Amino acid sequence: MKKLDTQEVGKLLQDLPHWTLDAAGGAINREFVLADFVQAFGFMTQIAITAEKCNHHPEWRNVYHRVHITWTTHDANGLTANDITMAQFCDQAFAGYV
Repeated sequence: MKKLDTQEVGKLLQDLPHWTLDAAGGAINREFVLADFVQAFGFMTQIAITAEKCNHHPEWRNVYHRVHITWTTHDANGLTANDITMAQFCDQAFAGYV
């Protein structure tokens, strides 16, 4: 998978306004706040199933009703189209909880 260049990342992030680029420019992050732990766990499960099907897995952590997700592609040493696709999926999945 090809690493995205800085211009590509900037353009693609315009459609992902809740995601932030890390300081090194190699990952995107977002924190999702759900109603409670059960919703947070359900949200994570939904993402986990899709991530497994796509063989592209997030770095994440969960504290009660908060889920922090980071997307990066270690093999490419930065962001790829897979990261953008999965961030879009996360946003779509989250829309079902708000």
